[in-house]
Amino acid sequence: MLSLALAVSYALFLWWFSTGLILYLDRQERWTYRWSILGATLLLLAAIAGLITLGNHSTRLGAYLSFTCGVLIWGWLELTYFMDVITGPRKDPCPPNISRWNRFWLGVQTSLYHELAIIGIGLFLLMVTWDQPNQVGLWAYITLWWMRWSAKLNLFFGVPNLNEDWLPEHVRFLTSYLCKRPMNLLFPISITVSTVIMVLQVAAVLDYPANSFAALALMLNATLLALAILEHWFLVLPIADAALWQWAIDAPSKLPTDMPSLGWRMKPKRLD
Repeated sequence: MLSLALAVSYALFLWWFSTGLILYLDRQERWTYRWSILGATLLLLAAIAGLITLGNHSTRLGAYLSFTCGVLIWGWLELTYFMDVITGPRKDPCPPNISRWNRFWLGVQTSLYHELAIIGIGLFLLMVTWDQPNQVGLWAYITLWWMRWSAKLNLFFGVPNLNEDWLPEHVRFLTSYLCKRPMNLLFPISITVSTVIMVLQVAAVLDYPANSFAALALMLNATLLALAILEHWFLVLPIADAALWQWAIDAPSKLPTDMPSLGWRMKPKRLD
């Protein structure tokens, strides 16, 4: 059981540290972004090469390395989005007094290129790992992708906590496409389906020896899914989740204080 506990601890640390690092880098001066993207792109290439190489390595070390590669690839996508490198054709706040579906369509345009990049990379990873025994990195990527879309839809339909202060100033206009409300009908469905899948994965771990590749692969992915579920709960519960990444959030933002807002400080819609 120690090997499974180590898998849970590693997935927890990687999730916590990678999230905090992205938050930290996003809050630095804009001129540093080019170096952050360069470093992240080198890691992206190494991670893709790693997934290809590790496809035939169904070992415990292979499970950890493949899982790390999948998270690193996703981290590159998150960094390029919040640093406004790969987003979408629309850069303006949501117009007031429009219908929900118009707001949804305009919201899609703010991240269209990014979503296409996610699909393209996902299909590429599926192709290079097809029929390989080690697909841990691919499943980590798919889990993060699926739960990200779940979170985005819940933010669109309305949750109490938007965490808009976490966004860098240059993409804070995105909050104008979101709304605050106590709950939405999608949230319990998202939580229930994800929790059932997570429980089934944990239950499947018991069918294998605790130190086997299959058990570690399932536990790593189940832990990542559990953390994504936890992030969903942060959207609705009165919990100060910012404390988990205070070291990153407290990093001073070096953007000039006299920059014109260009309307980016629009408040999110509130539906009570």
